[in-house]
Formats: sequence, C-alpha cells, structure tokens
Amino acid sequence: MAASNLPLDGDRLWADVMDLAALTEPDRPYTRRSFSPLFLQGRELVAKRFAEAGLAVRIDAAGNMIGRLEGADPARGVIAVGSHSDTVPAGGRFDGIAGLATALEVVRALRDQGARLDHTIEVIDFLAEEPSEYGLSCIGSRGMVGALEPSMLDLTEPGGETLRAALRRVGGDPDRLADAKRSDIKAFLELHIEQGVVLESQRLDVGIVTSLVGIRRMEIVFEGAADHAGTTPMHLRQDALVAGASTAVSVRVLAEQLAGEGQGYFVATVGIFNVEPGASNIVPGRCQLVIDARSTNPVLSARFFDAIEQESGAHATAARVKRLPIATLSDSKPVICDETVRAAMHQAARDLGLSATDLASGAGHDAGFMSRICRSAMVFVPCKAGKSHVLEEWSDREQIAAGAAVVLQAVKALDKTLR
Repeated sequence: MAASNLPLDGDRLWADVMDLAALTEPDRPYTRRSFSPLFLQGRELVAKRFAEAGLAVRIDAAGNMIGRLEGADPARGVIAVGSHSDTVPAGGRFDGIAGLATALEVVRALRDQGARLDHTIEVIDFLAEEPSEYGLSCIGSRGMVGALEPSMLDLTEPGGETLRAALRRVGGDPDRLADAKRSDIKAFLELHIEQGVVLESQRLDVGIVTSLVGIRRMEIVFEGAADHAGTTPMHLRQDALVAGASTAVSVRVLAEQLAGEGQGYFVATVGIFNVEPGASNIVPGRCQLVIDARSTNPVLSARFFDAIEQESGAHATAARVKRLPIATLSDSKPVICDETVRAAMHQAARDLGLSATDLASGAGHDAGFMSRICRSAMVFVPCKAGKSHVLEEWSDREQIAAGAAVVLQAVKALDKTLR
C-alpha cells in the first residue's frame, strides 16, 4: 500500500523522525546519549510536539516523558504506545526515534479522524533504553514496572555522577520511584526497525514480533602482575591478558555450539575488553571482559554461563592469574509477546493490504519490561541491509508509515475489545 493511502500522514511522521535525528553531536552522527545536554534538547522538542498534538505532558519519577490524552471512559485504563529518544554512540537515526514518532502520529491521526478512544492513550518516551554511561539500559521502563532497584541508583558514570543524581537532573525523582510503577496500563505497543534482514530479503512490509530475547551481561576480571616485557621470563609471567583472550575465544566457541543445537536463538559477544596498564613494554596486569549473551531459551543461557565460569577459571589457572568473583551486571528473561495484541496487529496488516510475518527479536526493548505489567507486543519494519546502531542505519519513509498504520489500526481495535 502506498503511504498516501494509509490512514495517517506519512510526511508528518517522517518529519518528526528527521527533526529528532538532526539533534546530534556534529562530529559523531547520529549521537544523542541519554542524560546529555543534547538528549535534554531532544526532549524539549518532543514535549513541544506532544503539546501541539493536544497531549498533557509530564515526566514521571523514573524519568519517562509521558504525553496523555484522556479517553471517553478513563476507567477502562490506558493504551500506551512509545519507544525512546536516546541513541547509541555514532548510530541511531531510526532506532527508538521511529517508534516514538509513530506513537505521536497515532494520536495525531486519531485527532484528524475525529476519533476519541474509550481508553486513555499515552505516548511514552522511555528514559535511557540504550545502555547508558551508568552501565544500565531500559532505565525508564524498569522504573515503570518496579524493576529499577535502589542499588542501581548508586551506579556511576566515568565522571563519578551517580544514576540517582542524573535521574534527578533530567526531571525524575529517585526518592519516589514507587510512584512511577503502573497498574492502569492495559496494553503497550511499540514500533521498531527490525535490526535484521528478514523483512528486506523477503520483501515484506512488517514483522509481528513473537518474542524478545533474554539478555544477560556478565563482567569477568583477571588480575595478574604487571612486569617488564623484556626482562620477565615467560615461565614467570602472570599475564592477565592471556586468560582474558582465552576466555574471549571460549565465548565464541561455546556460542557457536549452542546456536547450532537448534534449541532456540542464541548469541554471545565480548563487547568490552580492557587491558591495563596498556603499554607495549609491560606485561598486562589486569584484564576486564564484559560478555553479552542473548537467547530465547533460558536453558541455553544457563548452560553458557556455567560453562564460561568453568572455562574462565581454568584459563586463569593456566595463566597463573587470579579471576575475581564474576559479576552479573544485568539479567532480563526472555519475553513472549501478547497474543491478543499480536492478533490485532496481524488483522490490521491484513486490513491495510500489507504483507506480514512472525519474527523473534534478537534485541531487547522497552516492550520487554512493559510485558511485566500489561499486554505488550511489537511491530518491526524493514531496515536497509539489516544495519542498526551504525551511521548507515536506514528505513524508508513508506516502510515506517506502513508500520505506524498497523499500530494505529491495532490501537483502535484494542480500544473496542480490551477491558
């Protein structure tokens, strides 16, 4: 279906995406990190667009920006749509932004049609969905579902600011986090670029997400002894890098093994690898790894981390270094998307004449946390070559508009059926 035939304004939607994406660090597009001055500038734009669409705007205690339009029968609760406005470093023109702009366009399209939902509708810009400088992702959605633990507020960024202080700085209230937890939301819908090649390769309009992977991040630190690289005999070295490098190889080998067993989606990455002191003429005395493992099957994740714990210990012994206690930085379980919301999305796609397929998500999203308190599901739209979190990230105007139309029609259908 052409964008001009969809029940919304594709050009207006596209303008919202481009205007927000344009707020970027000039020498590092497309970068608008959570808690940064640019992020706050982006939120000023978002708040303005919310208000222009007739939404009452507020920031909750968890730092989420929420636009609210009261329904004809508020007692029926809230249907929420949204995503996030922060980005990863050097990539993110559509990730999050397209979903947030879609949520806003849903409200505008309802207004243009003279339609008022029985349910109250909320548009949500979740705080810090991407991993932040405080070492935590999905901060806002964690807060909304009661999963932002007090200990997390003590996390610090490299400059020493705590998450507690940062949350207060962007308008949240860390002393009243309980106020952010919701029980009135009946359904949550989120549009996102696929971040994969299935839709593009099969020339499909949308993907209806079946499940979201569980994500566990684990930190392993090896401590050896920093020594002179020229005068320390090989048999006397306590090289922390050797244990770290061997563990990184084990991560890859184990991940390939588990992924090939056919028992569910599984991937693992060593995304952070730091060596100290970091000089060419010094034997490394310390090595830090952060492992990111994702799966739709918790059994695979458990097997992986049990194996890594054993193998990293063996590598430490072989290298004559010490492995510090392994730290779990975050651990989210796999999520099954709600069948009622997914059915509404599939029907919307059929009614609009759009091709659709079922897809699992290999990435985490705010929708995953929202599933803890309400019916939750996602729509994926194609992205060029499956590229995401990079400068080349791209989705066409018509593709985003088609996905947004599915969200709009699903919201209208759910308004009639949800109690």
